[in-house]
Amino acid sequence: MLWSGWGDPAKARELPEQIRTLLHDLMGVSEPSAAAAFDEVRLPSLSLPDAAAAELRDVVGEAHVRSDHGSRVRHTRGKSTPDLLRMRAGDGSEAPDAVVLPGSHEEVLRVLEVCGRHGVAVVPFGGGTSVVGGLVAGSGVIALDLARLDRLVSVDTESMVAVLEPGLRAPDAERLLGEHGLTLGHFPQSYEYATLGGFAAARSSGQASAGYGRFDDIVVGMTVATPTGTLDLGRAPKSGAGPDLRQLVLGSEGAFGVITSLRLRVRRIPAETVYEGWRFESFAAGTAAMRTLAQSGLLPTVLRLSDETETMIGLAKPEAIGSGDSGCLLIAGHEKDRHGAAAALAQAGGTYLGAEPGQAWEHGRFAAPYLRDSLLAAGATVETLETAGFWANLPRLYDAVRLSLLGELGTPLVMCHISHVYETGASLYFTVVTERGLAEWENAKRAVNAAIVAAGGTISHHHGVGRDHREAYAEEIGPLGVEILRAVKERLDPAGIMNPGVLIPSPPPPAA
Repeated sequence: MLWSGWGDPAKARELPEQIRTLLHDLMGVSEPSAAAAFDEVRLPSLSLPDAAAAELRDVVGEAHVRSDHGSRVRHTRGKSTPDLLRMRAGDGSEAPDAVVLPGSHEEVLRVLEVCGRHGVAVVPFGGGTSVVGGLVAGSGVIALDLARLDRLVSVDTESMVAVLEPGLRAPDAERLLGEHGLTLGHFPQSYEYATLGGFAAARSSGQASAGYGRFDDIVVGMTVATPTGTLDLGRAPKSGAGPDLRQLVLGSEGAFGVITSLRLRVRRIPAETVYEGWRFESFAAGTAAMRTLAQSGLLPTVLRLSDETETMIGLAKPEAIGSGDSGCLLIAGHEKDRHGAAAALAQAGGTYLGAEPGQAWEHGRFAAPYLRDSLLAAGATVETLETAGFWANLPRLYDAVRLSLLGELGTPLVMCHISHVYETGASLYFTVVTERGLAEWENAKRAVNAAIVAAGGTISHHHGVGRDHREAYAEEIGPLGVEILRAVKERLDPAGIMNPGVLIPSPPPPAA
């Protein structure tokens, strides 16, 4: 993956002239200075104790402990806009001291034991696609890259479960399962580069969540290496035997341990998926139609609705940005009989647009991050944020986020879509484009976090908590909830080496 941007540099694209004009004339965006070259990225001096480095080499092998410039740069931070802007400026100040690549569960356990004894922090690293500050390393830290744990271990077609290792990238997992006629059905925007372990650690949700569920719905079991031992969780489809400890690990972002194996629900590859477009007069009307589908059991596999601004810009078709229309565009993807869903959409006021909008979305479904790179290169600050709420509260939540952004950033371009729906509510996914700089964006992000909590939404639907949402998450779960998480961390990670700083706020200093 491109060290200072997203994905394959060969897939980068030039912005259409009308978008450049919009950025310059209406938003005041000016071309930025050139980005730093790869070998110009400034890294801190190495501070990993020699004894620790020697022991780590003994555990995983000389070739799998790397401290060269390239390895450290490529494991510095994630892919949020603040992460990328700092990397483009040549700021590698939070690079790890070393990248360690274990080859088995036992090696992971031994690495954690070594790091615990030497006080070395461990940041688990999968695809590196975190957008919430979940991969900030720093001095005295190793990045624990799970790329060598990349096998399809077993397939049980009677139970329809498969055991896979966490370092498998999503396309590789689909290829291996496809040889058995199976699929996970999990296709988030990070699909091309993210790993299965990352999906579990961040509670990922894919574009086909209406049909296949979120990734935490797909996980039926897992093995976890912690500094105090192994957790082996999930021995039946459902259980009444106490609280489900899998839920402590799902979404924990490496704060408690390292996922080393996943038992996942699989399904047969569908014979066909048909994508189509619908137009609604307003976001409210389209939202009501989505609620009808969710509550009547007529959900297609893919269901997403762009608001008026996102439709006008054409963000549902990133490869044809600037070619949007009026109203609100709804995309539906069907793997089974579409007639019930189509009838419900038409009855709710939708206008059928045919297959072309759906096919265009499918063709560009993973292209939006590349568009962000192009916008950053043109001098704009562009970032995403997301939340979720109950249907009755969704309009209030939508307005709260937009008003907060407008209040903090003046005249940003704010776009939104719904792409994950449930009987009781839905997610809201916002894209923001502004001429303001990094410091102003970070101030706006804090204000939006506060607005989401105040409006009754969750601070994250599928991006995770990381460091960026940590304080708002603490407010969401309350002081007692924070104390529960601290107690779990103290038991599983008494030395505090596991991805310190993510998820759980530090306890306040003792009173003087």
